[in-house]
Amino acid sequence: MEDVTNGLKDLSVDQILVYLLKTKSAPGDSYEEHFQTLSNGRFKPIFVPVLEHRFRDEPLRALKRHAERFAFASGSEADARRKATNNPAKKYGGIIFTSQRAVDAFASIVAKLDPLKINMLFDKDMPLYVVGPATARGVRALNLPCPVVGEEAGNGDALAKFILDHSKTLSPDVTHLNNHKLPLLFLVGEQRRDIIPKTLESEDLPATDRISVQEVIVYETGEMATFEEDFMGLLRAAKTARVKEQWVIVFSPQGCGAMLNALGWLDEKSAKFSPAHRDVLMGSMEIRIATIGPTTRDFLKEEFGFEPDVCAEKPSPEGVGEGIMKFETQ
Repeated sequence: MEDVTNGLKDLSVDQILVYLLKTKSAPGDSYEEHFQTLSNGRFKPIFVPVLEHRFRDEPLRALKRHAERFAFASGSEADARRKATNNPAKKYGGIIFTSQRAVDAFASIVAKLDPLKINMLFDKDMPLYVVGPATARGVRALNLPCPVVGEEAGNGDALAKFILDHSKTLSPDVTHLNNHKLPLLFLVGEQRRDIIPKTLESEDLPATDRISVQEVIVYETGEMATFEEDFMGLLRAAKTARVKEQWVIVFSPQGCGAMLNALGWLDEKSAKFSPAHRDVLMGSMEIRIATIGPTTRDFLKEEFGFEPDVCAEKPSPEGVGEGIMKFETQ
Protein backbone atom coordinates (compact mmCIF):
# COMPACT_ATOMS: atom_id res chain seq x y z
CA MET A 1 0.00 0.00 0.00
CA GLU A 2 2.82 2.40 0.86
CA ASP A 3 4.42 1.84 -2.55
CA VAL A 4 1.17 2.89 -4.24
CA THR A 5 0.63 6.05 -2.18
CA ASN A 6 4.27 7.13 -2.52
CA GLY A 7 3.34 8.64 -5.88
CA LEU A 8 1.41 11.37 -4.07
CA LYS A 9 4.42 12.67 -2.16
CA ASP A 10 5.77 14.94 -4.90
CA LEU A 11 2.37 16.05 -6.17
CA SER A 12 2.42 19.71 -7.22
CA VAL A 13 -0.36 22.18 -6.54
CA ASP A 14 -3.16 21.96 -9.10
CA GLN A 15 -1.71 18.85 -10.76
CA ILE A 16 -4.33 16.41 -12.03
CA LEU A 17 -3.91 12.86 -10.75
CA VAL A 18 -4.12 10.13 -13.37
CA TYR A 19 -4.59 6.63 -11.99
CA LEU A 20 -3.30 4.08 -14.50
CA LEU A 21 -5.06 0.84 -13.59
CA LYS A 22 -2.26 -1.37 -14.85
CA THR A 23 1.14 -2.76 -13.99
CA LYS A 24 4.01 -0.54 -15.07
CA SER A 25 5.63 -1.87 -18.23
CA ALA A 26 9.36 -2.50 -18.44
CA PRO A 27 11.85 -1.19 -19.43
CA GLY A 28 9.74 1.98 -19.76
CA ASP A 29 6.04 2.70 -19.75
CA SER A 30 4.73 4.78 -22.64
CA TYR A 31 1.59 5.83 -20.71
CA GLU A 32 3.63 7.21 -17.84
CA GLU A 33 5.98 9.04 -20.19
CA HIS A 34 3.13 10.51 -22.22
CA PHE A 35 1.19 11.85 -19.24
CA GLN A 36 4.32 13.22 -17.58
CA THR A 37 4.89 15.47 -20.58
CA LEU A 38 1.28 16.14 -21.58
CA SER A 39 0.17 19.75 -21.17
CA ASN A 40 3.48 20.86 -19.61
CA GLY A 41 3.39 18.42 -16.71
CA ARG A 42 -0.18 19.19 -15.74
CA PHE A 43 -0.89 15.50 -15.12
CA LYS A 44 0.61 13.22 -12.48
CA PRO A 45 0.39 9.51 -13.45
CA ILE A 46 0.27 6.85 -10.73
CA PHE A 47 0.14 3.11 -11.35
CA VAL A 48 -2.46 1.04 -9.54
CA PRO A 49 -1.97 -2.61 -10.56
CA VAL A 50 -5.29 -4.38 -11.09
CA LEU A 51 -4.10 -7.71 -12.40
CA GLU A 52 -1.33 -10.05 -11.43
CA HIS A 53 0.31 -12.17 -14.06
CA ARG A 54 2.00 -15.50 -13.58
CA PHE A 55 4.15 -17.04 -16.26
CA ARG A 56 3.58 -20.68 -17.17
CA ASP A 57 6.96 -22.31 -16.79
CA GLU A 58 6.49 -25.43 -18.89
CA PRO A 59 5.38 -23.71 -22.14
CA LEU A 60 8.21 -21.20 -21.73
CA ARG A 61 10.76 -23.98 -21.22
CA ALA A 62 9.43 -25.70 -24.34
CA LEU A 63 9.69 -22.49 -26.39
CA LYS A 64 13.25 -21.97 -25.18
CA ARG A 65 14.12 -25.47 -26.38
CA HIS A 66 12.45 -24.71 -29.72
CA ALA A 67 14.49 -21.53 -30.08
CA GLU A 68 17.74 -23.32 -29.25
CA ARG A 69 16.87 -25.96 -31.84
CA PHE A 70 16.42 -23.32 -34.57
CA ALA A 71 12.61 -23.26 -34.69
CA PHE A 72 12.76 -19.53 -35.53
CA ALA A 73 15.92 -19.60 -37.65
CA SER A 74 16.38 -19.17 -41.37
CA GLY A 75 18.22 -21.50 -43.70
CA SER A 76 21.76 -21.10 -44.94
CA GLU A 77 22.41 -18.39 -47.48
CA ALA A 78 24.19 -19.18 -50.72
CA ASP A 79 27.91 -18.54 -50.98
CA ALA A 80 30.69 -19.32 -53.44
CA ARG A 81 30.81 -22.97 -52.37
CA ARG A 82 27.18 -23.96 -51.85
CA LYS A 83 23.58 -23.21 -52.71
CA ALA A 84 21.11 -21.72 -50.28
CA THR A 85 19.41 -24.34 -48.12
CA ASN A 86 16.26 -24.41 -46.03
CA ASN A 87 16.32 -24.88 -42.29
CA PRO A 88 14.56 -28.23 -41.75
CA ALA A 89 14.03 -27.40 -38.06
CA LYS A 90 12.09 -24.20 -38.72
CA LYS A 91 8.63 -24.37 -37.12
CA TYR A 92 7.17 -20.87 -37.40
CA GLY A 93 6.70 -18.18 -40.02
CA GLY A 94 6.34 -15.40 -37.46
CA ILE A 95 5.26 -14.50 -33.93
CA ILE A 96 2.19 -12.52 -32.83
CA PHE A 97 2.22 -10.31 -29.73
CA THR A 98 -0.94 -8.58 -28.54
CA SER A 99 -0.08 -7.86 -24.90
CA GLN A 100 2.83 -6.57 -22.86
CA ARG A 101 2.63 -9.68 -20.69
CA ALA A 102 3.26 -11.89 -23.71
CA VAL A 103 6.26 -9.72 -24.56
CA ASP A 104 7.54 -10.04 -21.00
CA ALA A 105 7.11 -13.81 -21.14
CA PHE A 106 9.06 -14.07 -24.39
CA ALA A 107 11.69 -11.70 -22.99
CA SER A 108 12.32 -14.25 -20.24
CA ILE A 109 13.15 -16.77 -22.97
CA VAL A 110 15.42 -14.44 -24.93
CA ALA A 111 17.29 -13.54 -21.74
CA LYS A 112 18.28 -17.19 -21.29
CA LEU A 113 19.59 -17.66 -24.83
CA ASP A 114 23.25 -17.27 -25.74
CA PRO A 115 23.51 -13.60 -26.82
CA LEU A 116 26.22 -14.50 -29.32
CA LYS A 117 23.79 -16.81 -31.12
CA ILE A 118 20.71 -14.56 -31.27
CA ASN A 119 21.23 -13.58 -34.91
CA MET A 120 21.68 -17.23 -35.78
CA LEU A 121 18.58 -18.37 -33.88
CA PHE A 122 16.17 -15.83 -35.37
CA ASP A 123 15.47 -15.31 -39.06
CA LYS A 124 16.16 -11.66 -39.87
CA ASP A 125 13.14 -11.67 -42.22
CA MET A 126 10.67 -13.41 -39.88
CA PRO A 127 7.98 -10.87 -38.87
CA LEU A 128 7.12 -10.10 -35.27
CA TYR A 129 3.53 -8.88 -35.43
CA VAL A 130 2.41 -6.40 -32.76
CA VAL A 131 -0.97 -4.83 -32.05
CA GLY A 132 0.06 -1.31 -31.08
CA PRO A 133 2.87 1.14 -30.26
CA ALA A 134 3.33 -0.01 -26.65
CA THR A 135 3.65 -3.65 -27.68
CA ALA A 136 5.97 -2.67 -30.53
CA ARG A 137 8.22 -0.83 -28.15
CA GLY A 138 8.46 -3.83 -25.84
CA VAL A 139 9.24 -6.20 -28.71
CA ARG A 140 11.90 -3.90 -30.15
CA ALA A 141 13.54 -3.81 -26.72
CA LEU A 142 14.23 -7.55 -27.14
CA ASN A 143 16.83 -6.57 -29.77
CA LEU A 144 16.03 -9.44 -32.09
CA PRO A 145 17.10 -9.13 -35.74
CA CYS A 146 13.50 -9.61 -36.94
CA PRO A 147 11.26 -6.84 -38.34
CA VAL A 148 8.56 -5.57 -35.95
CA VAL A 149 5.40 -4.77 -37.90
CA GLY A 150 1.70 -4.05 -37.41
CA GLU A 151 1.89 -1.42 -34.69
CA GLU A 152 -0.56 0.86 -36.49
CA ALA A 153 -3.29 -1.79 -36.30
CA GLY A 154 -4.55 -0.87 -32.83
CA ASN A 155 -6.69 -3.99 -32.26
CA GLY A 156 -6.76 -7.70 -33.01
CA ASP A 157 -9.24 -7.48 -35.86
CA ALA A 158 -7.17 -4.89 -37.73
CA LEU A 159 -3.94 -6.76 -36.99
CA ALA A 160 -5.34 -10.00 -38.43
CA LYS A 161 -6.26 -8.21 -41.66
CA PHE A 162 -2.82 -6.62 -41.75
CA ILE A 163 -1.16 -10.04 -41.34
CA LEU A 164 -3.14 -11.47 -44.25
CA ASP A 165 -1.96 -8.66 -46.52
CA HIS A 166 1.58 -8.52 -45.19
CA SER A 167 2.20 -12.26 -45.49
CA LYS A 168 1.67 -12.00 -49.25
CA THR A 169 4.69 -9.69 -49.50
CA LEU A 170 7.06 -12.13 -47.81
CA SER A 171 9.41 -14.55 -49.48
CA PRO A 172 8.34 -18.21 -49.41
CA ASP A 173 11.66 -18.83 -47.64
CA VAL A 174 10.13 -17.05 -44.65
CA THR A 175 6.58 -18.37 -44.76
CA HIS A 176 7.07 -21.92 -46.07
CA LEU A 177 9.12 -25.04 -45.52
CA ASN A 178 9.12 -27.75 -48.19
CA ASN A 179 6.14 -26.06 -49.89
CA HIS A 180 4.15 -26.19 -46.65
CA LYS A 181 2.99 -22.89 -45.13
CA LEU A 182 4.37 -22.48 -41.63
CA PRO A 183 2.07 -21.49 -38.76
CA LEU A 184 2.36 -18.27 -36.80
CA LEU A 185 3.14 -18.55 -33.10
CA PHE A 186 0.64 -16.58 -31.01
CA LEU A 187 1.70 -16.00 -27.39
CA VAL A 188 -1.38 -15.50 -25.23
CA GLY A 189 -2.82 -15.52 -21.73
CA GLU A 190 -5.53 -17.94 -20.67
CA GLN A 191 -8.12 -15.20 -21.20
CA ARG A 192 -8.04 -13.89 -24.75
CA ARG A 193 -10.20 -13.13 -27.74
CA ASP A 194 -10.03 -15.50 -30.70
CA ILE A 195 -10.50 -12.93 -33.47
CA ILE A 196 -6.96 -13.35 -34.84
CA PRO A 197 -7.00 -17.16 -35.27
CA LYS A 198 -10.57 -17.04 -36.59
CA THR A 199 -9.70 -14.43 -39.18
CA LEU A 200 -6.44 -16.00 -40.33
CA GLU A 201 -7.86 -19.53 -40.49
CA SER A 202 -11.28 -18.59 -41.88
CA GLU A 203 -12.71 -20.99 -44.43
CA ASP A 204 -14.06 -17.95 -46.25
CA LEU A 205 -10.50 -17.28 -47.38
CA PRO A 206 -8.91 -19.02 -50.35
CA ALA A 207 -6.94 -22.01 -49.10
CA THR A 208 -3.70 -20.42 -50.27
CA ASP A 209 -4.34 -17.32 -48.13
CA ARG A 210 -5.17 -19.09 -44.87
CA ILE A 211 -2.55 -19.01 -42.15
CA SER A 212 -2.50 -21.53 -39.34
CA VAL A 213 -2.08 -20.08 -35.85
CA GLN A 214 -0.50 -21.99 -33.00
CA GLU A 215 -1.63 -20.46 -29.72
CA VAL A 216 0.59 -21.05 -26.71
CA ILE A 217 -0.60 -19.91 -23.29
CA VAL A 218 2.44 -18.40 -21.60
CA TYR A 219 0.82 -16.52 -18.71
CA GLU A 220 -2.22 -16.49 -16.46
CA THR A 221 -4.06 -13.43 -15.22
CA GLY A 222 -6.14 -12.73 -12.15
CA GLU A 223 -7.36 -9.70 -10.24
CA MET A 224 -4.97 -8.66 -7.49
CA ALA A 225 -6.41 -9.35 -4.06
CA THR A 226 -5.13 -5.99 -2.81
CA PHE A 227 -6.34 -3.83 -5.72
CA GLU A 228 -9.55 -2.51 -4.17
CA GLU A 229 -7.83 -1.79 -0.85
CA ASP A 230 -4.90 -0.03 -2.58
CA PHE A 231 -7.20 2.07 -4.74
CA MET A 232 -9.36 3.08 -1.78
CA GLY A 233 -6.20 4.10 0.09
CA LEU A 234 -5.12 6.29 -2.80
CA LEU A 235 -8.51 7.96 -2.98
CA ARG A 236 -8.40 8.70 0.75
CA ALA A 237 -4.87 10.10 0.47
CA ALA A 238 -5.90 12.28 -2.49
CA LYS A 239 -8.87 13.59 -0.53
CA THR A 240 -6.61 14.43 2.42
CA ALA A 241 -4.25 16.22 0.02
CA ARG A 242 -7.27 18.14 -1.32
CA VAL A 243 -6.71 17.03 -4.89
CA LYS A 244 -9.42 18.68 -6.95
CA GLU A 245 -9.37 16.64 -10.14
CA GLN A 246 -8.54 13.01 -10.86
CA TRP A 247 -8.74 10.70 -13.85
CA VAL A 248 -8.99 6.92 -13.74
CA ILE A 249 -7.73 5.13 -16.87
CA VAL A 250 -9.26 1.67 -17.24
CA PHE A 251 -7.44 -0.81 -19.47
CA SER A 252 -9.62 -3.93 -19.30
CA PRO A 253 -12.96 -5.20 -18.00
CA GLN A 254 -11.18 -6.98 -15.16
CA GLY A 255 -11.20 -4.82 -12.07
CA CYS A 256 -14.05 -2.57 -13.24
CA GLY A 257 -16.36 -3.75 -10.47
CA ALA A 258 -13.68 -3.34 -7.80
CA MET A 259 -12.88 0.14 -9.14
CA LEU A 260 -16.49 1.33 -8.98
CA ASN A 261 -16.92 -0.28 -5.58
CA ALA A 262 -13.79 1.44 -4.24
CA LEU A 263 -15.15 4.74 -5.51
CA GLY A 264 -18.40 3.99 -3.67
CA TRP A 265 -20.43 4.49 -6.83
CA LEU A 266 -22.31 1.17 -6.80
CA ASP A 267 -25.75 0.68 -5.33
CA GLU A 268 -25.57 -1.97 -2.60
CA LYS A 269 -28.69 -3.83 -3.73
CA SER A 270 -28.47 -3.74 -7.51
CA ALA A 271 -24.65 -3.59 -7.80
CA LYS A 272 -25.25 -1.01 -10.54
CA PHE A 273 -23.87 2.49 -10.89
CA SER A 274 -25.67 5.05 -8.73
CA PRO A 275 -25.31 8.72 -9.77
CA ALA A 276 -26.66 9.71 -6.36
CA HIS A 277 -23.91 7.78 -4.57
CA ARG A 278 -21.28 9.44 -6.74
CA ASP A 279 -22.60 12.96 -6.17
CA VAL A 280 -22.75 12.51 -2.39
CA LEU A 281 -19.28 10.99 -2.08
CA MET A 282 -17.40 13.25 -4.47
CA GLY A 283 -18.53 16.64 -3.19
CA SER A 284 -16.25 19.27 -4.72
CA MET A 285 -13.74 16.66 -5.92
CA GLU A 286 -14.02 15.58 -9.56
CA ILE A 287 -13.17 12.03 -10.61
CA ARG A 288 -13.47 11.17 -14.29
CA ILE A 289 -13.23 7.76 -15.94
CA ALA A 290 -11.57 7.02 -19.29
CA THR A 291 -11.27 3.68 -21.07
CA ILE A 292 -8.65 2.77 -23.66
CA GLY A 293 -11.26 1.41 -26.05
CA PRO A 294 -14.84 0.32 -26.71
CA THR A 295 -14.52 -3.17 -25.20
CA THR A 296 -14.03 -1.84 -21.68
CA ARG A 297 -16.50 1.01 -22.25
CA ASP A 298 -19.21 -1.43 -23.33
CA PHE A 299 -18.49 -3.71 -20.38
CA LEU A 300 -18.98 -0.83 -17.94
CA LYS A 301 -22.25 0.12 -19.65
CA GLU A 302 -23.65 -3.40 -19.87
CA GLU A 303 -22.56 -4.73 -16.48
CA PHE A 304 -22.91 -1.64 -14.31
CA GLY A 305 -24.97 0.86 -16.29
CA PHE A 306 -22.04 3.28 -16.20
CA GLU A 307 -21.01 5.48 -19.12
CA PRO A 308 -17.33 6.52 -18.88
CA ASP A 309 -16.47 10.15 -19.56
CA VAL A 310 -13.97 9.30 -22.29
CA CYS A 311 -13.42 6.34 -24.60
CA ALA A 312 -10.13 6.64 -26.49
CA GLU A 313 -10.45 6.51 -30.27
CA LYS A 314 -7.12 4.66 -30.37
CA PRO A 315 -5.88 2.29 -27.62
CA SER A 316 -2.64 4.16 -27.08
CA PRO A 317 -1.19 6.80 -24.73
CA GLU A 318 -1.81 9.42 -27.39
CA GLY A 319 -5.39 8.24 -27.94
CA VAL A 320 -6.21 8.38 -24.23
CA GLY A 321 -4.44 11.71 -23.81
CA GLU A 322 -6.28 13.26 -26.75
CA GLY A 323 -9.62 12.09 -25.37
CA ILE A 324 -8.92 13.58 -21.96
CA MET A 325 -7.65 16.88 -23.38
CA LYS A 326 -10.72 17.17 -25.58
CA PHE A 327 -12.94 16.57 -22.54
CA GLU A 328 -10.99 19.09 -20.46
CA THR A 329 -11.46 21.83 -23.06
CA GLN A 330 -15.19 21.30 -23.59
